[in-house]
Parts: sequence; structure tokens; C-alpha cells
Amino acid sequence: MKEIAELMAGWIHRDREDWDALANLFHDDATLTILWFSGAAKDFVDGSRRMSGGPLRSKHFIGSPVMDVVGDRAFVETNAMLVADHLELEIGVTVHNRFLDRVERRDSGWRIVRRDSVYDMGGFTYPFGVRRTDDLDPLRHPREYAALAYLLEHSGHQVPDTCPTRFSKREQEIIEEGHAWLTGASA
Repeated sequence: MKEIAELMAGWIHRDREDWDALANLFHDDATLTILWFSGAAKDFVDGSRRMSGGPLRSKHFIGSPVMDVVGDRAFVETNAMLVADHLELEIGVTVHNRFLDRVERRDSGWRIVRRDSVYDMGGFTYPFGVRRTDDLDPLRHPREYAALAYLLEHSGHQVPDTCPTRFSKREQEIIEEGHAWLTGASA
């Protein structure tokens, strides 16, 4: 559906720092879990606003969504790629992830009810040549998001050790819960 595809592409509003448009992607009661945030979508928008202007800048590339639609609900999987650069460390990252979204049509139209991010793979980039990362503990976070976690933590953001990764048990749970929600088998 075109409306849902446009909703997924709306993540560009975060990169553009268009906070009202970003907030409009979500229903008022929506929740979101990504690497550095888990909670109410409105608090995520506020946190993103606070992050802007800091040493970590990012750009997202969003793929075409794959969606299962049942009535006024959809479970949507969208490939994404995050390119980030830490201005002070002079180190960047490229991370491939997927958004797993529960989307619902209400009076306000199609909006995200819940967004989870699953991390597939990632690594460092070096825009000015290789830089030292002596304080990087390669076992602290899963390889799929260790490089991004490193930049986030050096920007003052906490990163949990248990974010879902490709083919992980948590990814499978999110998918099963999303399909159960889609068919009305659970809330």
C-alpha cells in the first residue's frame, strides 16, 4: 500500500531534523526500540532533537517495505542502512538494519504503533584514514552493531547489550509477536 510505503520513507524527517513530521509518523501511544532508545515514540523524537547538533551525525537510506496487511493493521519489514560520522573521533560507521513495524489505520490514518530495529551487520568507516579505537572492547556488544554502539557511547548515549540481531531469538520473537498482533491473536 502506497500510504504505508510513504510512512516508512518518512524516516528521512529525522535526518532533515523535521521533528513535527517525524512525530507524525507515530500514533500518540506508539513505542519504539532502537539501539540507543526504548520507550514512547514522542520521547524518541525529543531525544533525537537533543542529539542534533552534537558530534554524531547520521543519514538513513530506507529500502522498499515488505508488508502483510489485515484490515486496518499491517506488519511491515523495511531494510535500512545507517551511515554515521563522529566529527570529533573522525570515525564513521555503516550499519545495515531492518525496521519491524506494527502499523495501524485509525482516524488519523496509517501510523506506526510499534517500531523495533534488528541489526544485520555493521562496521567502521574511516573518512580521514584509519584511526585508533584502543578502548573498543570487541566482546562488549554483538558484532552487528558494535561499531555504532562505540560511536553512540562516545557521544554520551547508553547502549544495551541485548539489541536484536539477524536470526537471533529476539528477532524471531518480534516477528512472531508482530504476526500475532496482526491477526488479533494478541495485543
